[in-house]
Amino acid sequence: MSQQDGRLDYLKNFQSIFDAAHNGIVVINSEGKIVVYNKAATIKLKLNSDQIIGRFIGEAISWEVWADMERILKTGSPQIGKKIPLEGSTIIANRTPIWVGGEIAGVMSIFQDISEYERIVTELETYKSINKELDAIIESSYDGLYITDGQANTLRVNKAYERISGLRREDLIGCNMKELVEKGFINQSVSLEVLKRREPVTIMQEISGQNTKKKVIVTGNPIFDEGKNEIILVVTNVRDITELEELREELEHRRDLSERYLSELTELRLDLFPKDDIIARSEKMKNIIRVAVKVAQVDTSILITGESGVGKGKLAKLIHQTSKRQDNPFIKINCGAIPETLIESELFGYEKGAFTGARTEGKAGLFEIAHNGTIFLDEIGELPLHLQVKLLGILEDRQLIRVGGTKSKKVNVRVITASNSDLKKLVEEKRFRNDLFFRLEVIPLHIPPLRERKEDILPLIRYFHNCFNSSYGMNKRFSPEAIDCLLNYHYPGNIRELENIIERLVVVGRDDLICLEDIPKYIFESPASLEKSSHKPTQNNRLNSSIASYEAHLIENIINQYGTTYKAAEILGVNQSTIVRKMKKYNINRNKDAKLH
Repeated sequence: MSQQDGRLDYLKNFQSIFDAAHNGIVVINSEGKIVVYNKAATIKLKLNSDQIIGRFIGEAISWEVWADMERILKTGSPQIGKKIPLEGSTIIANRTPIWVGGEIAGVMSIFQDISEYERIVTELETYKSINKELDAIIESSYDGLYITDGQANTLRVNKAYERISGLRREDLIGCNMKELVEKGFINQSVSLEVLKRREPVTIMQEISGQNTKKKVIVTGNPIFDEGKNEIILVVTNVRDITELEELREELEHRRDLSERYLSELTELRLDLFPKDDIIARSEKMKNIIRVAVKVAQVDTSILITGESGVGKGKLAKLIHQTSKRQDNPFIKINCGAIPETLIESELFGYEKGAFTGARTEGKAGLFEIAHNGTIFLDEIGELPLHLQVKLLGILEDRQLIRVGGTKSKKVNVRVITASNSDLKKLVEEKRFRNDLFFRLEVIPLHIPPLRERKEDILPLIRYFHNCFNSSYGMNKRFSPEAIDCLLNYHYPGNIRELENIIERLVVVGRDDLICLEDIPKYIFESPASLEKSSHKPTQNNRLNSSIASYEAHLIENIINQYGTTYKAAEILGVNQSTIVRKMKKYNINRNKDAKLH
């Protein structure tokens, strides 16, 4: 042992002092042997002093520690703030050389556990982040926010409050609410009322800003300490009534426009037929209309069935127009077109505050609007089951309860329903109530598809033809061949499809005369049209062969109907020689039983 190392032995006499220190202390001599090791070091490093005193530090603690201390022994430069991660904690060490007689006799390391400090710093950063987010939330609020402490001293206001009130936050922060009332900034303080009543308070308030006076509605809410004995904060929400009133009026205006446009659109969609009449030449439709007009005189439920596009809505309107309710409202609603979340409030209305977004004054439903009139429920099979119960109650009791309400209202309406689906099958599948089905089907009316009442096709063609000529300022005409082709089509979309086809032909027809070449190809290729053609010059589906088939079919029909080529030429508007030539071309012979005209 060197003389300097021996001089460190006196430090052992101060072991009790070292053990009293809160920080860990380790001292080595110039050879790297541990000469001092206190209780705090035992706790931090989890090594007993009896097992470590006199041992080489590299073996006893760590070679990395010895590398740092060896550097200090050689250079004499201290090492300050060395961060050392341990299992479950972090320590920070200050290492300094020990000089004896002008030479380095050893190194002292004093270290402490900073895990708790790091946790505090982390929590502080978290609090800072939360406070920053809270500031962002407060400042992003469109409503004014005003916060005071439990003595009504102003702590903070947001930008929205400055905008609404016209006051500056630097004139408010730190001021007591009594002072602000005395100075005339506000006529009364909701914060003072909250502190007095110890409960939420809402008042009307007048704010006098820079050359402005505003009326606002303010709501103050108390925030109590953990024991809920003392109010520590009062948070006040401020709303400009003027802006809200303007928004409410604008919203009401837009709603009125939307309802008017919806009503007008519904009317336009209903107008498949002439305004005062339904086009019906077939006996099937005439019988349906006779029954409809007859049952219109009594207030019984009617269920209209039929494929989409056959005119169920028009028939319902005819029933209303020929009933005693004709001067009262006719309301149509498509149960399948309105989301399930809205249909209940649309049909039955709602009271104020029934749900988020509801009008403050509530809203009458379509049943109330149709009072003393007729309501037409199209696609009744789409009505949710829980609303079917409510509809059944109205049919039986003639009373309804609005959504969110408790009081019943009398309604006097005639209910007409329609469906293009099989309601009996829906009843079997438990998707439609059996009792409601029988209540609706007191008078069943079934409208057959257009393909089953072909006598109506030609009158409908003429009607839509005239309508679209008039609408688009045109004077288009249909050739006999085009008419014959349209008469033979099966119309899966019924009257609605026929209307669309006629409009398309009037609009896109190349000449004033609409010919076979203008007819859409899918009409030629439909099974019903192909079956009508008895002559097929070719076996392909090209346009020329389809036209030839219809031309041959048309000439044969006219010849067999009128008997002579002269009469056929007159009917078809061509020369008699043309008829003779085409009869030879298509190998057409006159039927012996054909009548001569």
